[in-house]
Amino acid sequence: MSVVATIAPLQVMIFVLAPLAATAVVLTRDPLRMIVVNGVYGLLLAVMFVVFQAPDVALSMLVVSTIAYPLVVLAAVARTRAPKDLEERDDEDGEAS
Repeated sequence: MSVVATIAPLQVMIFVLAPLAATAVVLTRDPLRMIVVNGVYGLLLAVMFVVFQAPDVALSMLVVSTIAYPLVVLAAVARTRAPKDLEERDDEDGEAS
């Protein structure tokens, strides 16, 4: 007697949603929106790991992809935009003097 594995509806749903979310990450052009979409994608991957009974990997994925990675990217974007803002303020102050 052979054991045939059946795919649960939740597994089918996660197999459909994960590639769609990955495609959305790639097609998003705005960096801030990409961070949000990437967080959703990471959350879907964490759910996928839970569905396939890997809770330790899911917890790591959840922390890294939905919390740590977006914070690091937001800090990097803010840091790279900050000098431009300072230069604009200096230009405005120089013209006003």
